Amino acid sequence: MTNEQLLDMARELNAKDQAYALVTVVRAVAPTSAYVGGQAIVLADGALHGWIGGGCAKGVVIAAAQAAIASGKPRLVRISNDTLLPEEDVEQFTLACASNGSIELFIQPHGARGELCVLGHTPAADEARFLAQRLRIGLTETPGEAAIVLVATQGQGDEAALEAALRSAAKQVLMIASRRKADALRGVMRSRGIDEARIAKLQAPAGPDAGAKTPAEIALLAIAGVLAWLRGRATLPANTAQAEQGAQGAQSAQAAQAVQSDPGGATSGAAPRRPPQALPTPAPAPGQFVNPVCGMAVNMASATHVETYAGADYYFCCDGCWITFRQDPAQYAALRAVS
Repeated sequence: MTNEQLLDMARELNAKDQAYALVTVVRAVAPTSAYVGGQAIVLADGALHGWIGGGCAKGVVIAAAQAAIASGKPRLVRISNDTLLPEEDVEQFTLACASNGSIELFIQPHGARGELCVLGHTPAADEARFLAQRLRIGLTETPGEAAIVLVATQGQGDEAALEAALRSAAKQVLMIASRRKADALRGVMRSRGIDEARIAKLQAPAGPDAGAKTPAEIALLAIAGVLAWLRGRATLPANTAQAEQGAQGAQSAQAAQAVQSDPGGATSGAAPRRPPQALPTPAPAPGQFVNPVCGMAVNMASATHVETYAGADYYFCCDGCWITFRQDPAQYAALRAVS
């Protein structure tokens, strides 16, 4: 196939949203049948169309192209039997035959698996998607199709979103949340049968601590965390290391007592909470209910969660308060009785 025919094929694949990799020879040292500028298209099933050299290199090129399609990341590959000094960002492979020629190829995946899925309908989630698009980070709406999932629910469906992320095949799960809130949610995930290997994939906070306050600032730091993982520059945070060692469920249950004071999850590092005390709050307006965990008046018609305990309904403003209440409902029911 000529390069023009390959480009026509690429347009057809793009129109069908079908994954493929465009392979271009960028350097060729004799003896080799490849030539600079030679191109080929490799499909996800391994079919190769075009010319990038003889059979000695074909198997390596197909395998490298399939790996690029799976990861969504471009690759620079050198195939040679010569003894060459390693170079940063250049992957070296040995030729399957005795030839002493060398071939270097650039492999660019297209229509590949999305790099990032952002879960949540919050201002920070919207800002994170915007920043990802500006940085040309591939977005997908499905956790199972993403290499990294960013949970940006901030108290609006935290448990369901995190469970979906951890049950997916994502290589890393980042969450906009404080460390103590994440610890409480790890305990919830254990109770739902998520194994420790997957729980260890959770990183929270999602990015560096720089005192972010606004949704745009929070999203910026979260995307910095995403970018670090995509570029292979992430360092394992202390809370993730502890999770990999298998934090005990009892410790997570204790951490759940603290999550109610940080439902949005934008900060971290606060001191342990004291036992809950009766909150002096004014009588709620008609149609409102005083959340026994944080003392906020909740609109019963639009409450995030409703929990029935001892024949009474309790209304909650966020996941954090709801999680905390379920840890010891009798204690919070007693607070409501005396308030």
